[in-house]
Amino acid sequence: MKNMYCFSGQDDIVSPQLVVYPELIEENIRRMIRIAGSADRLAPHLKTHKMEAVTKLLLAQGISRCKCATIAEAEMACRAGMKIVVLAYPMVGPNITRFLALSAAYPDVRLYAIGDDDGQIRLLSDAAVQAGQCVKLLMDIDMGQHRTGVLPEAAVEKYMAWDALPGIMMSGMHCYDGHRHEKDALERDAEVAKADEAVRLVKEEVQRRGADCSFIVYGGTPSFPCHQARTDGYLSPGTCVLHDAGYRDAYPDLEFVPAAVVLTRVVSRPTADTFTLDLGVKAVAADPAVPRAEIVGFEDAQTIMHNEEHLVLRVPADRTADIPPVGTVLFAIPTHICPTSALYPQAAVVESGRLTGWWPITARNRSIGV
Repeated sequence: MKNMYCFSGQDDIVSPQLVVYPELIEENIRRMIRIAGSADRLAPHLKTHKMEAVTKLLLAQGISRCKCATIAEAEMACRAGMKIVVLAYPMVGPNITRFLALSAAYPDVRLYAIGDDDGQIRLLSDAAVQAGQCVKLLMDIDMGQHRTGVLPEAAVEKYMAWDALPGIMMSGMHCYDGHRHEKDALERDAEVAKADEAVRLVKEEVQRRGADCSFIVYGGTPSFPCHQARTDGYLSPGTCVLHDAGYRDAYPDLEFVPAAVVLTRVVSRPTADTFTLDLGVKAVAADPAVPRAEIVGFEDAQTIMHNEEHLVLRVPADRTADIPPVGTVLFAIPTHICPTSALYPQAAVVESGRLTGWWPITARNRSIGV
């Protein structure tokens, strides 16, 4: 593990810098497909990496569906060659017309919107009619996280009302359960089973009433194996494509490998048992509680300060002699990779132990065209 991320050319890289390893990414994709049973079951979320190059790695392994959080990510997916794209975020304000513009620009891509609010769905209906379009819509279902979504007990009547709106083609449901944090896989599975049963009942009833409900997207990285076993819908892991220290430690049953790290350097050794890295919260996601990164080779170091430009670590008393000199390159596995990716305009690409190029973080901005 200590030397896993080292590569020829690392001393010439300005730090801090996101680094990706395509060989590890490809293995994570293969494992994702094995868990799903086939590439056809998958609609991975692209918000983790936001890279057209990684999107093309998914396509190369037969994955032609995906989920996105922004119009920019959806446009990136269309540009890369995805055939089915779900914009899995409520559309408000100008994003309604931007979604319609994207649909018009890529008529061969099947684009889905999601929603949970009557007023916004009526605005979408009006805009679609004015644009001469018909929007494929998935109802966002509240699977228990209470962040967005319609509660299952209220879903049927709302679904049927939306299905009657002009310019709206109800097509299924979006069922994300980001609150499934059970470390024990059997406990996680039992909780997922309850929500899946509620979704099944909604699907059967709206179909009995004559509406289409054939396209259903389930889960995230922790829960997609659970949904795989008991549903026939599409599965939407995201983080596991790059993976991170947070999910690795929280869900050991998944066995994905972190395929993106941040190259960092020692910038100071302020005391006998501490050292400081140029890995502040401008370089690695700040949303988790500390530790926000694991330093390869110093997994036992304790975070004692983390601010904009600095990460200060303390080593155990028996490891003070191991503190590296100022200027030493180290590698940090982010606790949360998804926001970390968005902090960099490009990622260094390492293959077979050497730097081979750079991949733009294509959709890190809110707009790339539309």
